[in-house]
Amino acid sequence: PRFFRKHYVYQAMLRTATSIDISQAHPRDELAEIKNRYRHVRRVILHLMDDKDEEDMELALQVAIDAHQDQRRKSGEPYIFHPIEVARICAEEIGLGPTAIVAAFLHDVVEDSDWSSEEIHNLFGPKIGSIVDGLTKLKGLYEGSVQAENFKRVLSSLVRDVRVVLIKMADRLHNLRTAGAMPRDKQLKIASETAYIYAPLAHRLGLYGIKTEYEDLCMKLTERETYSAVAKKLQETKRARNKYIKEFIVPLKAQIAELGVPFRIYGRPKSIHSISNKIKKKKVPFEEIYDLFAIRIIVDVPVEKERSICWQVYSIVTDVHQPIPERLKDWITTPKANGYESLHTTVIGPQGRFVEVQIRSDRMDQIAERGFAAHWKYKGLKKMNVYDVWLDNVREMMDQPAEDGNTMEFVSDFKTNLWSEEVFVYTPKGDLKILPKGATALDFAFAIHSDVGYHCTGVKVNNKLVPMGYELSHGDQVAVLTRKDQKPNESWLKSVVTGKARSKIRSALKEEKRKIGEFAKETLMRKMSRLKVSFEDNIDTVVQYYGRESRPELYYDVATDKLQVNLKEDFIVDGTQLKPVVEDKPEPKPEDDDVKRPRKSKAQRQAKIFINGEPGNIYEYSLATCCNPVRGDSIFGYTSLKGGLKIHRFTCPNATHLLANYASRVVNVSWAEEMGSSFTVELLISGVDNGPGVVEQISNKISSQLGINIRSFQIAGEEGYFEGRVGIIVQNTNQLNMVINELKKMDNISSVTRIK
Repeated sequence: PRFFRKHYVYQAMLRTATSIDISQAHPRDELAEIKNRYRHVRRVILHLMDDKDEEDMELALQVAIDAHQDQRRKSGEPYIFHPIEVARICAEEIGLGPTAIVAAFLHDVVEDSDWSSEEIHNLFGPKIGSIVDGLTKLKGLYEGSVQAENFKRVLSSLVRDVRVVLIKMADRLHNLRTAGAMPRDKQLKIASETAYIYAPLAHRLGLYGIKTEYEDLCMKLTERETYSAVAKKLQETKRARNKYIKEFIVPLKAQIAELGVPFRIYGRPKSIHSISNKIKKKKVPFEEIYDLFAIRIIVDVPVEKERSICWQVYSIVTDVHQPIPERLKDWITTPKANGYESLHTTVIGPQGRFVEVQIRSDRMDQIAERGFAAHWKYKGLKKMNVYDVWLDNVREMMDQPAEDGNTMEFVSDFKTNLWSEEVFVYTPKGDLKILPKGATALDFAFAIHSDVGYHCTGVKVNNKLVPMGYELSHGDQVAVLTRKDQKPNESWLKSVVTGKARSKIRSALKEEKRKIGEFAKETLMRKMSRLKVSFEDNIDTVVQYYGRESRPELYYDVATDKLQVNLKEDFIVDGTQLKPVVEDKPEPKPEDDDVKRPRKSKAQRQAKIFINGEPGNIYEYSLATCCNPVRGDSIFGYTSLKGGLKIHRFTCPNATHLLANYASRVVNVSWAEEMGSSFTVELLISGVDNGPGVVEQISNKISSQLGINIRSFQIAGEEGYFEGRVGIIVQNTNQLNMVINELKKMDNISSVTRIK
């Protein structure tokens, strides 16, 4: 018989952590591994546990084993390893306590077995039951079709219990770490979702380590070749890098030691994703990226001495190494909106290399790495209320329903604010307000209070009257002018960037439209009453007939004379129903069809793709102009509403948005093995302008020496520097890479990149 079922007496089945008796569904070696992993999690949080926590953890493990005993992951390992690993990440890498660990053990139980939510509540109590409920609702996120609604659920869980999101983030991290066993299309969807919502959320919650690993793992899945190339270069330069770091920190150690406080100093490499971004933005090879690492100095001092000691360490660093004053960033005096505190400076180290140095206390380091989770440990400090303020703003946004159900718009606004850097501005009384970079004067008004925003008539910045759309800068002092009869209008939406302001303005406009439309609604009700038909049974037919998206839109357009409704002429009464009058219309000719197929070039007509890997299913398609795929690129198909099947590269600027929000329209496609088709690619070439011969040198290299056709050529030069855009026709990515590599070998060319 099975060891553990719901109808057994649960408390009688409890065992100590060293003698947990597990069902016979697992071989002996797997049982040993389960016990070892559980003991490791227990050791991490042992200092936080009481007897009740111990019992709950053991019972949660038993329930999870029962629920998942017949399940295996794609890799073939027992599924129970997954919830235990998620619990370990929560405990060891995020810093959560026993309650969250119990919920992590149980996070897939209700979804994946016949255990019910009620049974979890009865067994573990309302607190753990509520967290598990929240996690169950987020289950299967990337398998849903209405992605924006799922994303909103993730964000909504923030205001109920942040632990729901933190456990979900641990779950996502483990899934990414083990994504190698997933099918390719699943890998790309989970990576896109993570980049779209989870990485920005980790950033906003201050989980630097999690955010960085998210970005690296997503890049590993979506840009394999680039990731591998950077990782290989980092490994090859590791010895030289470590030697340089040692040379840099040796003269610092002795002087910092004289301060008489415990400290540690070390160098850590930048993330692969960060290095790759620098290569792309600066358009230079890996060898020319000097800031591949940062030096971190961490002092262990009481809170009241943190600031003074950090500045003393800064003084020592800038005495030993030449500082670059404009690169000083002081996030100790004014922390970031996500609680991040640190002193950053860039100095010139040995061999003239720029080196970033980060100086912080042990408390600051814990908050920098663990963000919100570490926040609770220091919640008594006045400066640590940053999350409370932010969560209050989230609650306000969540309380505002998306206009006409436009959840996508809401999520987009929210996501933008998650990534934004901050600006620090002040009220006339000197109170500090932290807003996202790019925030406007009108955003500030709504940040003060919704009513201040609603009634804003003007804004003064540094005692000077400015437009409502004026972009605020660090240190601005802002005063808002109001008038009671002022109301928001449509143009205000163009003057704000914060999700809170957009949400409040849309809500106010919607309410104003509703009030205006009430008169039209009453008129329509009287008209239907005279026709002796039910208003509720027929109003949606009228809305659809006149092409409006909602009832309020119909009422508003009627009230403002944008639409004339004539029920007697446009409808016939059939009993209690209104039916539209149907006019006989000739069948449209094929060429009159609203949806016209895009014209394909000769190259596009020749190239073919496979769908879902089936050689028999070869389809027509069109290449997306936003990324211009070439045979050999990793691609996916997106079924657009009007243009048929569009083929995008996975590195397309729009890929993350499409894969994260429209998974149901994404098709798994691959190139057919055929010869003869060709593709147009644009290259951005820059270098030293050594005279009129530049164009001839480049065109000769491409056309004469490499035998590649040039489709377009634009070039501009100034003060010894040139930049050109060259369109070439290639058959595949191998040929494209050959062209790029050959051009890079030319003496006067500094960079060659493919234009996305």
